Amino acid sequence: MSTSIKNVSPDSATLESFAQDLDQIRAKTMEKVGQKDADYIRNVIRVQRLSEVAGRVTLVLGFLSPIWWVAGVLLLTFAKILDNMEIGHNVMHGQYDWMNDPNINGRKFEWDHAADADSWRRYHNHEHHTYTNIIGKDRDFGYGLLRLSDDTRWKPKNRWQVLTYLNLSLMFELGVAYHEVAGERIFMGKRRKTSSLPITRKELRNAFFSKAGRQFFKDYIFFPLLCFPMFLPVLAGNFVANLLRNLWTSTVIFCGHFTEDVHTFRMDECKNETQGEWYYRQILGSSNFEGRRWLHILSGHLSCQIEHHLFPDVPAYHYVEMGKQVQEVCKKYNIPYNTGSFGKQYSTVVKRVLKYSFPSKQVPVEA
Repeated sequence: MSTSIKNVSPDSATLESFAQDLDQIRAKTMEKVGQKDADYIRNVIRVQRLSEVAGRVTLVLGFLSPIWWVAGVLLLTFAKILDNMEIGHNVMHGQYDWMNDPNINGRKFEWDHAADADSWRRYHNHEHHTYTNIIGKDRDFGYGLLRLSDDTRWKPKNRWQVLTYLNLSLMFELGVAYHEVAGERIFMGKRRKTSSLPITRKELRNAFFSKAGRQFFKDYIFFPLLCFPMFLPVLAGNFVANLLRNLWTSTVIFCGHFTEDVHTFRMDECKNETQGEWYYRQILGSSNFEGRRWLHILSGHLSCQIEHHLFPDVPAYHYVEMGKQVQEVCKKYNIPYNTGSFGKQYSTVVKRVLKYSFPSKQVPVEA
């Protein structure tokens, strides 16, 4: 286990009791899930759809005044963030499958994003949430680009990983879309000897080009041509909206996964985990940030990343309330609960990126 926090793991009996307490929190929350949650997600979807339409219309009115163009960009950015975070991410986790609404079905939902939804469900829902922060198993840890732990070998290119991080944040949508393709070494690198990919490499490649191509066509060809006299302003507006969405979503994700005190793990430490040990790893490998209700909504409630990692299929609307209970349970068992203001957490992300830009004295474990 690697971290800047010195922590002694609880014994098996303590972890069993710990798991029972967390299971109880989940059970009590699921008893509350019902019409209020259905109304909530449908209202969010309505707001998202209206914001997107308003944003695209307002962009066209940019010829009247630059203020209209800026308003259009902000509305479209807001719509894309809602679609990706509070709607897409949470719906694809199956948080609303109990509604039996085919339009909000986690296995079929497609989002306003360059990443193919099926690809996302495979490497995020299964791989990341099963092997959270296990070096060599969780490809989301550092995205194969950043060294963020002593458990990964330092390479000369890591000296410049602050720039890599900035580029990743700016192009986060494409990075997410390319993530599984890169992991399977479809275009570059030596082909993997073993792979759990349930589709062929050709199918993965075609899905990547198909979804990314449709997204590019929609934002950079179709809508600009549809508003032809305003082709360039609309094109620029779509580009800026995607850029702002990328910066926001990447910052939220990094604040939930890569703050200074987040732990990493080796596979040998996590074999034959009990439920309590799995819960324990999820808490040590996550971090929250605090804020007002609007901040939770714009983050897709990933401001409560600890609760999301513990209960990924529970409607995220409940995470803030659950967080208070989880924090009390952690306090009861003397287990660290990593939370703080948005600014504080982000500052430690930057600190971690900088820290692991340089080689450490500790000998890394081969992943």
